[in-house]
This record gives sequence, C-alpha cells and structure tokens, in this order.
Amino acid sequence: MNYSWHVRDWRRQVFDLYAAVRTHEDPAAAHRLWIDGRDRLLATHPATPVPEGDREGFRARIGAYDPDYRFVVPVDEAERERREVPTPSDGLVPFERIGRVSLPGLGDLDVWWLDSYGGGVFLPLRDGGAGDTTYGGGRYVLDTVKGADLGGDSDALVVDLNFAFQPSCAYSSDWVCPLPGPGNRLEARVDVGELVR
Repeated sequence: MNYSWHVRDWRRQVFDLYAAVRTHEDPAAAHRLWIDGRDRLLATHPATPVPEGDREGFRARIGAYDPDYRFVVPVDEAERERREVPTPSDGLVPFERIGRVSLPGLGDLDVWWLDSYGGGVFLPLRDGGAGDTTYGGGRYVLDTVKGADLGGDSDALVVDLNFAFQPSCAYSSDWVCPLPGPGNRLEARVDVGELVR
C-alpha cells in the first residue's frame, strides 16, 4: 500500500478515536480509551512516527488522569498575529492567532488557526517541565486538522491537558513539527498527558 494511503488511514483512525473520546461523559474513562487507542496506533500502524525498532510492545508514558487539568474555557480575543513555520516537506505552514485561553492557576495560551488547505484549530503547549518530564520541544493539546479535537463550541473550548501529546518529531527526526512559540509557554510544570520515556 502507498504511504499516503497509510497516512490517510492513520488520520481516519485518529478522528475516530477523538470522536469516541468526545462521546464519553466521564473524562477519565475517555482518557483511558485515548491511551489505549494511541498506543495501538503508535505500536502497530504503518504510518506511525515511532521508529521500527521501538514499536514492539510500545507504550507511551502517560501521567495519571487529573481532573484539575481539564478546562472548558472561552477563547478570548487577542491581537492578530501570523506565524509561518518552514518545513522541508510542506513549505511554509501558516498559522493565524485567533485568540487566547486562560487556564486558571496555570496561565494563558495562544490559540491558532492553520491558515491553509483543511484549516484547523491548533493549541501547542510547552510547560515548565519541558526537557525534564515532558518533550523539550513541547506538546500538542489540539490539532483539529489531524483529528485531535476534545470538543467545545463557539462559546467555550475543551482544553484538557491530560490529553497533551508529543508531536511526531519527538519520536523521529524524519518528521518536522511546528513547536510552541512564546505565547504557548507556561512556567508551571504540567506533569499530565504524554511524558518523556
């Protein structure tokens, strides 16, 4: 099968996984479903970013679910900003800042719109544990163009940091990923979600 078909199937499965997560009334049960689904994809799917030698029995290191890191928050207005992230495969990937979310006790994060074909909400995060307990380049909480969508509507967005995950480039240098800029950094440690192994 052509690699692009593998990527297509990967995205379908990720969309399905997050759709199942959003239907759960219990966020902790949804988190368990998410962990199992991601581990299966990362260990066995032909489009996994995990290097071949590390796939057998692969399990991501995920922090225990903590409801204190789940927020349903409005996206507040913020000054427009455009970022263009250079990549070797996709050229310049443009993002427009569409607002900010305030996470009580943690700080504020920029919310971005992928301003190219497909579009999508993008919310990366780099916390105070980056390089120690979490991937040094940061993690993603939402990346809706690729299916990572926890829910919400025009009034409020579900931002559950328990679902923060490493981008593909954390597993392999074959991947290039947009990483969090200054507006997506928190001083506090966020030791939930995917942690470094």
